[in-house]
Amino acid sequence: MARAPQLLVGRLEELGVRTMAKGRRARSTSPPDGGWGWMIVAGCFLVTICTRAVTRCISIFFVEFQTHFSQDYAQTAWIHSIVDCMTMLCGLGFALCYSPAIAMVGKYFSRRKALAYGVAMSGSGIGTFILAPVVQLLIEQFSWRGALLILGGFVLNLCVCGALMRPITLREDCLDPEQSPACQTRKQGCTQAAPHSEPAEEWLPSCPCCSLQQEYAFLLIPDFVVLAISVLFMAYGCSPLFVYLVPYALSVGVSHQQAAFLMSILGVIDIIGNVTFGWLTDRRCLKNYQCVCYLFAVGLDGLCYLCLPTLQSLPLLVPFACTFGYFDGAYVTLIPVVTAEIVGTISLSSALGVVYFLHAVPYLVSPPVAGWLVDTTGGYTAAFLLCGFSMIFSSVLLGFARLIKKMKKTQLRLLAKAPDPRLRLWTNGSVAYSVARELDQRDGDSVMVAMPVYNPT
Repeated sequence: MARAPQLLVGRLEELGVRTMAKGRRARSTSPPDGGWGWMIVAGCFLVTICTRAVTRCISIFFVEFQTHFSQDYAQTAWIHSIVDCMTMLCGLGFALCYSPAIAMVGKYFSRRKALAYGVAMSGSGIGTFILAPVVQLLIEQFSWRGALLILGGFVLNLCVCGALMRPITLREDCLDPEQSPACQTRKQGCTQAAPHSEPAEEWLPSCPCCSLQQEYAFLLIPDFVVLAISVLFMAYGCSPLFVYLVPYALSVGVSHQQAAFLMSILGVIDIIGNVTFGWLTDRRCLKNYQCVCYLFAVGLDGLCYLCLPTLQSLPLLVPFACTFGYFDGAYVTLIPVVTAEIVGTISLSSALGVVYFLHAVPYLVSPPVAGWLVDTTGGYTAAFLLCGFSMIFSSVLLGFARLIKKMKKTQLRLLAKAPDPRLRLWTNGSVAYSVARELDQRDGDSVMVAMPVYNPT
């Protein structure tokens, strides 16, 4: 009788926990693919203007900085490198706005995710198209100091973007720990190990799937590791162009206004790449080939780099800016989509944080290295070739990894359809083990044991 109140209290606590869980599930929803999600897209669009577009326009300041401080290319390039690196590396400045805004778009969209990202990421191109000539005009009117001051006031609009980011709770975010597949597997293992042990039952509810380990479990996924390595080489190649396109154009005889016009072209074609590639890869015919489209875009940008040293006039640089800008916008749009395909929606925010974190080191190193090559060789050829081969290697590496994965899947399907009834297929998701040979050996041993020994004597 003394245990009756304790049992009653326990039942009431359990009922309260279940009621709270039901409340969380009732408030949860699936990605709306519209509604307030378009306001999230608008906010992310403005964020990319205030962060990525403003950062790109620093290349217009390059010659001004180099002239005022009397430094070489390698030393001056550290200004742009540090800005990009801090954006991707720390939780400071632009980093507090850029990654969360991109992750929020993935929360609000599922079916039309690529299109939503295309519109949101096009802010980088539109911002570059508008800001490049404006920044050049501001430098001429107010000097580079006044231009930077005005840009700083414009960036304050990030506060408005933050006000638009309304949180949303998805169904998969509200799964009870005991309902998650990882926790069920852990519970089964614990029950088999100690089926009658009370301490095991006590610590089961505190499942590690709700801890930090689950949040960053995607780091152990082989596909994500390959993606991360590929991103390192891709980020190394893409950054120097936005630093050295204007100085390179000036070195081949293009005027300051025309060089700024090249940046505008790069920006506006970037918009077209963002939107059209996002829309195309959301079509049913390309929905399953989004990663292939990403590889295609990265590889073509690398080929554009290889052709750049031979283009030494404005009529030739304009087609280059169009081609590079289009495919740059294309693969930038698909980075979150490819990441979500590998890690899922629940871990998308953390995975994107890691992906953009991996941009930091190449962004920090590549412009100074390219500047050192320019100072050493006296030209831009070596710097552009290194960037081009880096992007091509990034595309080839990820494509080769996907090809190997596809071959393994084909092998697994063939093994699963094997006619031998003794064949058993044991798989952990990537490696299959056939036990037919072991069964044959056991059958042979059994025959030897069962065979009577004939003694002629």
